[in-house]
Amino acid sequence: MVRQPLTPEQIEAGRRLGALLRHARAGRDPAEVAHAAGISPETLRKIETGRLPSPGFGTIVCLGEALNVPVQELAACWRGNDLPLEAAS
Repeated sequence: MVRQPLTPEQIEAGRRLGALLRHARAGRDPAEVAHAAGISPETLRKIETGRLPSPGFGTIVCLGEALNVPVQELAACWRGNDLPLEAAS
């Protein structure tokens, strides 16, 4: 099955999600957070910078747990709803 290219809206959603995750990490070592989530530091870096705008559901669940961010908040951010102001920077 060929994966369809992401839309500009999906790419922007990934950037919002990455900004929220960066904010939630708040200075914690990326390798520590990645290890806690069961992903590589490079994968975390790609998600946080928006280079991986559509990560897998399990990855997001594990990152939410590692960063103590509810999945509902991550989903709302991805959709563009209820985005905390500090996460948008």
